[in-house]
Amino acid sequence: MSRIGRMPIPLPEGVTVEIQGSRVTVRGPKGELTRTFDPAMRIVLEDNVLRVYRPTDQRHHKALHGLTRALLNNMVIGVSQGFEKKLEVHGVGYRVDLQSDGSLVMQLGYSHPVHVKPPEGIQFEVDSRSRVITVRGIDKELVGRVAAEIRAKRPPEPYKGKGIRYLGEQIRRKSGKAGKMA
Repeated sequence: MSRIGRMPIPLPEGVTVEIQGSRVTVRGPKGELTRTFDPAMRIVLEDNVLRVYRPTDQRHHKALHGLTRALLNNMVIGVSQGFEKKLEVHGVGYRVDLQSDGSLVMQLGYSHPVHVKPPEGIQFEVDSRSRVITVRGIDKELVGRVAAEIRAKRPPEPYKGKGIRYLGEQIRRKSGKAGKMA
């Protein structure tokens, strides 16, 4: 049996789950998330604990078992605590500013500023002194995708390390021309 799939999901205080066939709605203090799962997976709420059961031991049912449980767990954590990703901007002249409407304006070495509007359910926060961008939301998938899109505006380059990277990300550096011998 799937190690991840068979683990129960305890519901924190203030989180409610509504199951309608394969459609699950999770409500909590931070918001509400709804997702439709594979109808083969059976999702059961008993004693304030969510459990996922699979019909057979076929390979695709085993894969769906762990996936369904992980997605449900992310929904419960999202509506109770929320998710965040931090990005840092490196480079001389690179700047990030937060506008009053919640969108980002970034100077990334291009001839024009780069604007990023937050999608529904995402908030940006900018620490201009340390040049750190925080992406917050209740949907883990959406937070990760928005952070990846921001990073893709100017990915870190291997020679000087300039660009946008995740907080704590290690960039493999190249030596450049100094490594070439005559």
